[in-house]
Amino acid sequence: MLRSGFWRHFDFWLLGAVVLAMVFGVAMVRSAIGCNQSLADLVTRQVIFVGLGIPVIVIVAAIDFRFWGGVIRPMYAVIVIFLVVLRVTAGQRFGATRWIETGLVSIQPTELAKIVIILTLAYYFYRSSEDEHSWVWMVKSLLIAVGIAGLIFIQPNLSNVIVVLVVWAAMAWISGLQLKQLGIMVFGALAVAVISFPFIASYQQQRVLTFFFPPPNASQGATYNVIQALIAMGAGGLAGEGYGHGTQTQLCFMKVRQTDFIFSVVGEEFGFIGALLVVLLLGFIIYRCLRAARLSGDPFGSLIAYGVAILIFFQSAVNIAVTLKLLPVTGLPLPFISYGGSGLLSLMIGIGLVESVILRHKPLDF
Repeated sequence: MLRSGFWRHFDFWLLGAVVLAMVFGVAMVRSAIGCNQSLADLVTRQVIFVGLGIPVIVIVAAIDFRFWGGVIRPMYAVIVIFLVVLRVTAGQRFGATRWIETGLVSIQPTELAKIVIILTLAYYFYRSSEDEHSWVWMVKSLLIAVGIAGLIFIQPNLSNVIVVLVVWAAMAWISGLQLKQLGIMVFGALAVAVISFPFIASYQQQRVLTFFFPPPNASQGATYNVIQALIAMGAGGLAGEGYGHGTQTQLCFMKVRQTDFIFSVVGEEFGFIGALLVVLLLGFIIYRCLRAARLSGDPFGSLIAYGVAILIFFQSAVNIAVTLKLLPVTGLPLPFISYGGSGLLSLMIGIGLVESVILRHKPLDF
C-alpha cells in the first residue's frame, strides 16, 4: 500500500511537459501524413499509444525503482532472447530486421533494450561504486552494453548501437571513468568504425559517403530527403506557413515525414519560433530528469534518472542535427514527437522510472 500523501511528491511538471509533447506530436503526425491518406490510421495508433503511455508512467512510478535491481539479470536475459528471436524470425523493412510483427502492432525490442541497458548499467555502477575504477571495472561495464549492442548491430541498426554506447559512456563518466580511459575508448571506437566501415550495410555506407561527398545531382537518392527537409525549414521562416499548410510536407516531397524528419514539419508549419519552443520543451523534460538525478539520495536512482536524461538528450540532438544536415541520416526519431509506438512506450517507462526516483526522495520544490 502506498502511504498517504505519497503522490504529492509526484513531479507534475515533468508529466505535464511529456503529455504536452506527446499531444503536439500527435498533431504533427496528423499533419505530416495529410498528403497520404493510406497512412491515416497512424494517427489513431499514435493516440492509442499516448493513451496507454500515461498509465504506464503512473504504474512504473508506483513501483519502487529499487525493485528493478533484484530482477536485472532476468530482464537482461529476456531482452537478449527477444533480440535473438527478432533476428531469426522477423521480417525486414528498409533492409533491416527490427520489428516483430504480431498482426495488430509491430514491436521493436531495440527500444525496450535501451531502457534495460540504463537499468543494468545503473545497477552495476551502483554496486561497484566502492571498487577501484580500473580497466577491469570499465571493461565489465562495457561488456554489459556490448552484449546488447552487438545484437542490435546485426539487425543492422547502427544508429541505436551508437545510442547504447553513448549512454554507456555518459553513465560510466558520471560514475568515475577517468579521462584517460575515456580518451582511449573514444580513439578505439573511431578506429573500429573506420576498420568496420567496408563491412556495414550498403545503405549505411551510402548515408555516410553522401554526407561528406554529396553528389552534384541531388534530385534523388540519399541526399534528396535532407535537402527537402532543409527547404521545408527555410520555407517556415520566423512564424511558419501554418498548421497543415507546409508546402514540402503537404505535397509529400519528404519521405518518412512522420518519423525521422518530423522536426522539419514543425519548422515549416510553425517556423523558427515553433521549432525553438519544441527544443525548449524537450530541454525542460531533460532538465527535470537531471533534477531528479541530482536530488535523489540513492545512487541507483540517481543513475537511472541520469541515464534517461542522456537517452532523451542524445536522440533529440541527433534527430535535429540530421534535419539541419549537421549529421548523416541516422533514423533516430524525435522523442515524444515522432510516430512510433514502441519508442514512445519505452520512453514512458523511462519517465515512469524518473518519477519513481523523485517520488521517493522528498517534496518537490520548483
